[in-house]
Amino acid sequence: MAEIEWDRVREFTLGTVARPATRKRNRIEWGPKAIRVPQGGKHERVFTPCAYVASNGRLSLDPENEQVLCSVAETAENSFEVRDQNAELIGTITRVPSGKPLLRPTWRIDQPGRPEIVGRTEWLSGQPKELAAKAAGRLFTGVLDAVFSAGAEGGDQVTKDRVLEWRADDEVVMLSEGSKSVTVTADWLDRRLLFAYALIAD
Repeated sequence: MAEIEWDRVREFTLGTVARPATRKRNRIEWGPKAIRVPQGGKHERVFTPCAYVASNGRLSLDPENEQVLCSVAETAENSFEVRDQNAELIGTITRVPSGKPLLRPTWRIDQPGRPEIVGRTEWLSGQPKELAAKAAGRLFTGVLDAVFSAGAEGGDQVTKDRVLEWRADDEVVMLSEGSKSVTVTADWLDRRLLFAYALIAD
């Protein structure tokens, strides 16, 4: 069984690193691919599993993949359904193309009974006053990020995961950096949808 209760997770990553290398520990310890929660101080950091990645887009509560937590499946182009262990719909995740060559897509999560959740590049998210403040400090690096992420014809470009700010109406409910780091700020978010997003983004 996973060591952490999945429905209370506030921060997680998707990966196979169980213990990263630190000053006190000079080698990486690996484990099964899982949704992992960072714990411990800087030099004693561990990434504890709360859900394991199984085959066919499923997450399970045990490394043997016998206790299904949820599954994710693409049902239409750029649209994914997330279902529980009884195949009941938990919600949907949609990748929304920007329609512009230098801008990457936005994301949308629909959780029944809750406002629509939209994930946008951090410096493009918020009210007009917030956007102006963010643009003042982030515009140049944001444009560079968009350019390098788009890539240049005939060349291999180094890309990095952008930070997304996820909002439900005017409330920031989550921050994410691809599948490397997800931070939850709203208790009502169903963590299974967020885990499924990490699987898709990975």
